[in-house]
Amino acid sequence: MKTWDERYAQPGYKYGTAPNRFLTEQESRLAAGSRILLPGDGEGRNSVWLAGRGHQVLAVDNARTGLDKALALAAAQGATITTLNADLADWCPPTGTCAAVALIYVHLPSAFRAAAHRRLARALAPRGWLILECFHPRQIGYGSGGPRDPDMLNDLATLRGDFAPVLEEVVGWEGELTLDEGDGHRGPAFVTRYVGRMPAS
Repeated sequence: MKTWDERYAQPGYKYGTAPNRFLTEQESRLAAGSRILLPGDGEGRNSVWLAGRGHQVLAVDNARTGLDKALALAAAQGATITTLNADLADWCPPTGTCAAVALIYVHLPSAFRAAAHRRLARALAPRGWLILECFHPRQIGYGSGGPRDPDMLNDLATLRGDFAPVLEEVVGWEGELTLDEGDGHRGPAFVTRYVGRMPAS
């Protein structure tokens, strides 16, 4: 199996250069110039778009080749992003420092998924937003992308269990839609969407 560094070393952008649609729909919740953390943002399509909207962005990924392409995309679009090469299995962001965390197709093994999700949620300042879209276990029956290991896929009940100790749920949805995100995500898909908010106190 190719590592993410090997995948991102291929020409082009595996998931395109346009932002995720759900993220663009939720961005209006964020104040101008928000500090946003994007774990697992790969080649940077979402972080660069948010930076272009005037936000302060930190893109975190364990694939250095992906982050290099994110920086190149930012430069090409006249945007500024900050990157960090780190592994979400054990990386712990500073608590209470972000206005938003965007988890877009970040699929983690169950061995550390819940703990990582809660660490990332606790990076939110009071009233901060967590925006998530991922593949549902039913995606196994679709050919539009995503892990082939059910352990890496999340239904809404799983995400609620991960985030309920930290966040208030604002949006929870699972269902079918059509993806058009580069060669990596294309066609009918079954996904899970979640938006949570850090309580005021």
